[in-house]
Amino acid sequence: MDDTASAPPVRRSARVRAPELAGKGGWLNTGGAAYTLAGLRGRVVLLDFWTFCCVNCLHVVDELRELEKRHRDTLVVIGVHSPKFPHEAEHAAVADAVERYGVAHPVLDDPELTTWTQYAVRAWPTLVIVDPEGYVVATYSGEGHVPEIERLVTELEAEHAAKGTLRRGDLPYAPPEPEPTVLRFPGKVLRLPSGTFLVTDTTRHQVVELAEDGETVLRRFGSGERGLVDGPPARARFQEPQGLALLPDGAVVVADTVNHALRRLDPESGEVTTLAGTGSPWRPGNPTEGPAREVRLSSPWDVVRWRGKVWIAMAGIHQLWSYDPAAGTVAREAGTGGEQLVDGPAREALFAQPSGLAVTAEGLWVADSESSALRLLDTDGEVRTAVGAGLFAFGYRDGPADGALLQHPLGVTALPDGSLAVCDTYNQALRRYDPATGEVTTLAGDLREPSGAVVVGEDVVVVESARHRLTRLRLPAEVLRPHADAERSVTGIAVGPVHLDVVFTPPPGQKLDTRDGPATRLLVSASPPALLRSGEGAGSDLSRALETDPAVGQGVLHVVATAAACDADPEVLHPACHVHRREWRLPVRPDAGGADRLVLELSGADGPGRASGQAPYPSL
Repeated sequence: MDDTASAPPVRRSARVRAPELAGKGGWLNTGGAAYTLAGLRGRVVLLDFWTFCCVNCLHVVDELRELEKRHRDTLVVIGVHSPKFPHEAEHAAVADAVERYGVAHPVLDDPELTTWTQYAVRAWPTLVIVDPEGYVVATYSGEGHVPEIERLVTELEAEHAAKGTLRRGDLPYAPPEPEPTVLRFPGKVLRLPSGTFLVTDTTRHQVVELAEDGETVLRRFGSGERGLVDGPPARARFQEPQGLALLPDGAVVVADTVNHALRRLDPESGEVTTLAGTGSPWRPGNPTEGPAREVRLSSPWDVVRWRGKVWIAMAGIHQLWSYDPAAGTVAREAGTGGEQLVDGPAREALFAQPSGLAVTAEGLWVADSESSALRLLDTDGEVRTAVGAGLFAFGYRDGPADGALLQHPLGVTALPDGSLAVCDTYNQALRRYDPATGEVTTLAGDLREPSGAVVVGEDVVVVESARHRLTRLRLPAEVLRPHADAERSVTGIAVGPVHLDVVFTPPPGQKLDTRDGPATRLLVSASPPALLRSGEGAGSDLSRALETDPAVGQGVLHVVATAAACDADPEVLHPACHVHRREWRLPVRPDAGGADRLVLELSGADGPGRASGQAPYPSL
């Protein structure tokens, strides 16, 4: 959450003594020892003021890894954890974050911002360099400063070696022993057509397949070492992977977050290849579209298939991008790159670390973590905020959405009735937002940092990241029922190809209005999105070839048809125009004996506007 837009470093002209380190939470990664600047005299000290919600801070943690290795006997990096959210002030949560993100240096837990205040820090992340004599020599805000910092460290090493004030030695770093859990800080979950689960085992840099019980390990993909390496399961490498999305061919797209890449995992062979990204983070001035393997990405946190593309929650630069599998390209779709909560047309809207994605008939839902918000990119290309009010508006409150509060949500999942389950991560809860009523409620509490979820029958399986497991919860009956305006019966349709036809006949005295282009429009989507292997999206033809996935089971097919007609009297110079529109929410179940043709009637008898009355059952 870089509030300074990577401002240039401030080199101090006067010698200023560095304030001593103090933090009520104590020290991590030191084996119980407490460190002081006085005790580190003779070393170059880099203070990294960070908070674990902030993706820019996590970028800096990764940028510093090689610097620490190259100067390990002269440079001491100390993380000063300075919380934004209440959850981040909890010592156990800080300890979890230090392990989760592989922070390999001592960390001072400063929940009351004591050291932050002493150093007059104003933004996350901020880096302060203290020379071997204990004086502040430089301050940097934002990320991307490691090359300049390395030059400064090299200068300080030479200067103080000549003065006799440089002291060399091992780093004061003592990590805790890792616990032998099956998963370690898992991120996101995907249910495969076979009924098994894929889970990103983030801290172990692997993707894991679990049996239908959600506990038994079947396979691990990735060696467990950090890196960007393609190949078979035991050789491939990931770095803190997060989101997962299923492609129509059965392959899985993995958001390989710290590699700034999208990877393709073949569940059959276990082979891993790279789809998008270069392995380096996007920087201002880099292209935002082009060949997928040539364009840099920035901390892709989640992925979902929508409108024939894979949409990407690009947390690192506060945008939504897409990957086109057919063209092999990526492109920015929404967000300017500024970090804020601003609605409007997709390209003009602002996000704040989007971290979770889900698709319903209304469009693409976004868990916008730093603004503690639930956002929607609708089918017309407009961004709207359903829950949330800004970067510093957070808490825990149910009720009408305009007053409800979340705290740093990382996941969102479509529920059978069209509502959304929100992984309200820092509130340790699973919340529900219902677009039909505008209400926010709580589905479950006492969840340790939930970060992703998937619906399985009448249950929701939640990733409890800080409990290192999947947790199965029963959904309430009202969430399993379609909304009142949806069809009440479930229609059996064919497995695989299904042809959809919407029939429209203009009312007497009207004709199709083709003066400005196609007169009709058809929009098809499904909940869950994986119900359709192909056929979703918008087009001008009222006929559409669909393909269903039997592994998904029951779902809701959402069809919106529009037709424009005008008065047909040739004597009228300016004929009146009419728009006929109808929506259908059709609960369907792919069935080997189901019909392979679905016919819906968009009758013009009701005149302009949306058809009134209950939508008819489809004729098969």
